[in-house]
Amino acid sequence: MYPFVRLFKELFLHRNAPRLALGEVHVSHHICWPWDIDLWMELNNGRTLTVYDLGRIPMAQRSGLITVLRRMRWGLTIAGTSVRYRRRVRMFDRIEMRSRLLCWDARFMYLEQSMWKTDGECSSHAVYRSAITDRNGIVPTSDVMLQMGIDVESPAMPDWVVRWTEAEALRPWPPMQDDVRIGDQ
Repeated sequence: MYPFVRLFKELFLHRNAPRLALGEVHVSHHICWPWDIDLWMELNNGRTLTVYDLGRIPMAQRSGLITVLRRMRWGLTIAGTSVRYRRRVRMFDRIEMRSRLLCWDARFMYLEQSMWKTDGECSSHAVYRSAITDRNGIVPTSDVMLQMGIDVESPAMPDWVVRWTEAEALRPWPPMQDDVRIGDQ
C-alpha cells in the first residue's frame, strides 16, 4: 500500500519550511520500516522509489509547484527514472534524503535524489525526468515556470543527464514484442 500517512507527515513537517529556490536541496529524514523490506531484510528496490516520493513531493511543495498544480488543475508525472544502488538499507536504518531540481528542457524537469546512511555513505542515487500534464498532454516547462513566477533559463544540463536522455532516446518504444531468447540471434 502507498505510504499516504508518511507522505502527509512529511508535508505537515515541512509546511512552514522556507521556500526553496530552484536547485536548492530539500533534506528529509526517514526510517526503513518492516513493511519496506524484502526477503533479504533490506529496503526493497521498488519501495525505494516510493520512499523517494516522500522527499520529492515536499520539495515540490516548498518550491511552490504544488500550489500551481492545484490552481491550474495540472498533474505531475514521472516520465523516466534511473537509480543506482550502492549500499544496503536494513530494517530500522535511518536515512537522510536529499532532493533537488537539476535543470529542465522544453518538456521535462530533471530531478536528483539520494539516500544517505548515518555513517555518511550514499546508499542510492536517482535521476528523474518529470513532466507537468493537463488534459491535452505535457505542459511546456516555459508555461510552468511562468505560472510559478520564475523568469530564468535552466541551469546547464549535467553531462551525465545529457547522456542518460540520449540513451533513453535510443531505447525502442514500444518494446519489442517478439519472444527473442539470448543466443537465438
